[in-house]
Amino acid sequence: MAVTASMVKELREMTGAGMMDCKKALTETDGDMDAAVDLLRKSGAAKAEKKASRIAAEGICRVAVSDDKKAAVVEVNSETDFVAKNEVFQEFVQSVADKALASDFVGGKDGEQIDAFIEAAGLKETLVEKTATIGEKLSIRRFEKVEADMVVSYLHGGGRIGVLVAANGASSDADKEALSNVAMQVAAMSPQYISRDDISADEMAKLREIVIDSALNDPESLPKPILNELFEKVLAGKLWNDDDTKAYEENKTNKFLFNFLSDEAKAKIAGLAMEAKSKYLENKIFSGLVEGRISKHVKEISLMDQVYVKAEDGKQTVGAYLKSVNAGLSVCKIVRFEVGEGMEKKNENFADEVAAQLG
Repeated sequence: MAVTASMVKELREMTGAGMMDCKKALTETDGDMDAAVDLLRKSGAAKAEKKASRIAAEGICRVAVSDDKKAAVVEVNSETDFVAKNEVFQEFVQSVADKALASDFVGGKDGEQIDAFIEAAGLKETLVEKTATIGEKLSIRRFEKVEADMVVSYLHGGGRIGVLVAANGASSDADKEALSNVAMQVAAMSPQYISRDDISADEMAKLREIVIDSALNDPESLPKPILNELFEKVLAGKLWNDDDTKAYEENKTNKFLFNFLSDEAKAKIAGLAMEAKSKYLENKIFSGLVEGRISKHVKEISLMDQVYVKAEDGKQTVGAYLKSVNAGLSVCKIVRFEVGEGMEKKNENFADEVAAQLG
């Protein structure tokens, strides 16, 4: 049977495959439309299998919201940012978000749960078809669902960042506007916790240890009495080379002293500081420095303690802002997805790739 342009058009509309792929499939199946569809699906599966080992760390996030009380956010990856801007891809990701919201799955990024969701939502074949049509490896990486008295969503950068904020005690338009502002805050400031009360004792202990070690390994920031004691140890033990000793003697009153010391000299001071760690932990000045840095870090990672980005006085916290809108408003869940975070990125040099192909 002769393959006509209208047949190619019909098959293309049915499958979303490329025009030449449709024409080839119809030719091979002698114009049998159903057989051509099956052939394209099989071809798509083969192409998807070939692409399985590729790195897909680009893509977009999309959200689905129901009655302002339930919502889901998903991240679907592609190989290139170019494909992430493709309308077909974006529609597919939105359909994944809709299906995630309607599913019985709570979400996450566990491989087995994602696979189960894909199977239950009937997305397995669709994923293969879209991979074949778009020409890149596509991957449903993760999703999460939330439910509360009110849920708001926010997409930033065309979907590079997807945020959900869920709160109880919310019902008014003013509450919704406030939570929308908070969602933008979450996108911009990336808090790890809602409140400092959510930080476990183990996590605080780990944070404290990191702050202590980083302070001792950055001797330039140590309190003056401790630093002077370390300098005395270095000089008394002749632990520096002549150049560093001379640089110290010539610049010891200079506030930029450390700019004149070698990396080896700085490392020697840091090593001595770490050796005397238990001693310095009993030092009130050093303890105050540590507590100050811990407090500052907690304010950065705790949403309610962060300075509200729209604060007119530059000091009002997010917690104080929400309280000013509705004292009974309580954020119970935040979700922030950023495309590709924590993933290995593909780093290609076009010139090297061409050279490799040529020979």
